[in-house]
Amino acid sequence: MSEEARRGEDADRGPGSVHQAFVVMENLLEKLKVLNYEEELLSKHNMKSLSRHYFVSSPFLASNSGEQFYMFTIMAAWLINIAGRAFAEPQEYDEPNATVSNILTELRAFGVKVDFPPSKLKSGSGEHVCFVLDRLAEEALKKRGFTFRRPSYPTENTEEESVMEDDAELTFSKVEVETIVRVSGLFTCKREAEPSSKPDEILESTMEAAEWNLEVERVLPLLKVTIRTDNKDWRIHLGQMHQHRDGIQSSLTEAKSYLDKLQEDIGKTLEKVSSREKYINNQLELLIQEYRSAQAQLSEAKDHYQQASGGVMERTRVLAEISEELEKVKQEMESKGSSMSDRASVVKVKQSLTKLKQEVDQMDVRISLIQHKLQQANLKEKSNMTRDMHATTIPEPAAGLFA
Repeated sequence: MSEEARRGEDADRGPGSVHQAFVVMENLLEKLKVLNYEEELLSKHNMKSLSRHYFVSSPFLASNSGEQFYMFTIMAAWLINIAGRAFAEPQEYDEPNATVSNILTELRAFGVKVDFPPSKLKSGSGEHVCFVLDRLAEEALKKRGFTFRRPSYPTENTEEESVMEDDAELTFSKVEVETIVRVSGLFTCKREAEPSSKPDEILESTMEAAEWNLEVERVLPLLKVTIRTDNKDWRIHLGQMHQHRDGIQSSLTEAKSYLDKLQEDIGKTLEKVSSREKYINNQLELLIQEYRSAQAQLSEAKDHYQQASGGVMERTRVLAEISEELEKVKQEMESKGSSMSDRASVVKVKQSLTKLKQEVDQMDVRISLIQHKLQQANLKEKSNMTRDMHATTIPEPAAGLFA
């Protein structure tokens, strides 16, 4: 999958999908600690403990695909065995595709839906690797009878922070007024119901202003309601999200002008570099051509030198062979000369020469006879061929009669 396709997929899944692998990896590490993986697995292979984001694929994290893939395979095999299914531990020389396919087959056997190709696991890191190990760790924990309990949050009795007091405090002005009126009515109104008819005279309050002010000061603090917010309330997080969004937008607006200016400066610089490069290329075109021709001549000279070196080596080898043969001939001549120093050998040589002359004369006679016979045979063959040619040739008038 290309980089653009991957970004499109992350955008469809939501902005938090990029960080989902970090969360899954941290949960996986906690499950592995519960399974005591350090003593049962890492000590066996003499390996160090895993970091919090060991199997996460990120450009900001150092990675070693070979080591991560080996750790993934042995850890998957260990978890499958703990989950109750026999699985041979992979070796370094095993085929990666076969190993990954076997792991996914075991994962499907646990009822886990796998909707990605095996090639996603060959890198040894990424969200798919974390997903596979996390599901296998859950199956291993189920086999050992371990379950995670829900967290119990303590009741918080602390007062609200000063930043949130202005938003949480509600002052009910209408309730305050109505309460004050009811309090004043305690002192002025009778407890019996008033008739619905129109009063004969205007009611006047008999309370003094000092008592009124004291009662207001006493009741007013009781009318202020302070809502103690819960840290788990989603409204707080929503407000923080809006606050951060406004901050990001303001920062983006401020930084966009600088980025646009930087982009413009970079574009101008690139144009200057391009024009300067074209000018330098035009100025150095002749020198570049000369350099290329000199380089071609140098390559030809190297080829000639290699050929000449090969010829010299061949001639040196031939010279060594000839020198060796010459030494052998010298040794034979020396042995022949030493043997010819005796008189008996000279007599034998003379007899051999006489015999050779006789044999040569006989061979000359035989050769002459054979040559004579060959000439006669050739002449006879030529005469036969001439006769056959004349016999097969038909005159043209005779050929016209048979037509």
